[in-house]
Amino acid sequence: MAPASRSLNTRAVVAAVIGNALEWYDFTVFGFLTVVIAQLFFPASNGYSSILLTTATFGVAFVMRPVGGIVLGLYADRAGRKAALSLVIALMTLGILLLAIAPPYSAIGIAAPLMIVLGRLLQGFSAGGEFGSATALLIEAAPFSKRGFYGSWQMASQAAALLLGALVGASITRGLSPEALKSWGWRVPFILGLIIGPIGFYIRRRLTDSEVFLLARKNAPRATLREVFTSHSRSVLCGLGSVIALTVTIYVLINYLPTFAVRELKLPYAQSFYAVIVGNLLLMVLSPLTGAWSDRIGRKGLSLWSLTLTFVLVYPLFAWLASEPSVSKLILVQALLSITLSGYYGPFGALIAELFPANVRSIGLALAYNVAVMVFGGFGPFAVTWLISTTGSPLAPTWYVMAGLALSIVAVACIPGQRHVDLDAQRKAA
Repeated sequence: MAPASRSLNTRAVVAAVIGNALEWYDFTVFGFLTVVIAQLFFPASNGYSSILLTTATFGVAFVMRPVGGIVLGLYADRAGRKAALSLVIALMTLGILLLAIAPPYSAIGIAAPLMIVLGRLLQGFSAGGEFGSATALLIEAAPFSKRGFYGSWQMASQAAALLLGALVGASITRGLSPEALKSWGWRVPFILGLIIGPIGFYIRRRLTDSEVFLLARKNAPRATLREVFTSHSRSVLCGLGSVIALTVTIYVLINYLPTFAVRELKLPYAQSFYAVIVGNLLLMVLSPLTGAWSDRIGRKGLSLWSLTLTFVLVYPLFAWLASEPSVSKLILVQALLSITLSGYYGPFGALIAELFPANVRSIGLALAYNVAVMVFGGFGPFAVTWLISTTGSPLAPTWYVMAGLALSIVAVACIPGQRHVDLDAQRKAA
């Protein structure tokens, strides 16, 4: 590989990782601080009502994700990955700023939750363009034989951000008194996130678009929604279905876990973060390994085995945890599920990116990813909280997760059976 190509590949990985880290770090700490934010910005007489309002705000941001995905995905396929990713991280940083400076309800009344909602909507719009553009950049910068490995950094960076968010959450909840946490400590994670924004913007502005993309923009049909739906409708449906398992496991098994541990299992708030730390550390380390493995044995079979094994294990593991809750059992359950899921998380980026050619890759990925995330992920914590309060069963999260896993198993099974397909090379040859 020429030095220039190696330099592009390195910059692409760093640019994708740092943007994903900012997006997922922020979404993670918001989820982890649900209990505190509920008290400060959504006061209510009933505890469940306050949590429901906060988790609904968490979900409202996801309504904007398909909108952002369409607008920014088309922009990425027309103007380039560099331009789109630079815009995405600038908007994302602005959204974090609004969260960091928002006064509580007691200070400015209804304007406080409105400010939080505005920040979340802005973040949702920008995040809608992140996955498609960053994944397209990673896949197009990679040698074809290493697309699984390069694409795995999409999920590894998400796990790293979730890990960082959990570490920060554990630190402030253990290191601060409840009064200090409620007064000012909850802002610290968002302020730390603001540091990442300017660095990421600088790195992304120094990118160059890949030869694969430049050739596609020159020779292939212009990216439009009509082109995606008329020529790639099956790919969109398969991609959307494949995302469901990813999003329900992230937002229910990982993001919602501290709230679930505190409210339903009555475990210590600070110690519940330990399970998230262990789980995401495993995902961060194992995802590149399984991504590289998929380059050798194929992505579809590995993904199906991973999803099926997780489906079989999730209910008995949660039933065992709920029978006699403890922090050690919580950590073990999270670790086992992270290991089984790593076989899906690693190949995932390349698995769905290879469904689309370069001329519509960003918009195709954005549609598939963000619609599934909006429906099954953004409102996942809200749905689980409602299920628990309605049924009285602490095992309600497993029903939601198992349904999502089953849908993704069907979707992945419907992906064309060839090992890998280089659609970019086919388009170039044509």
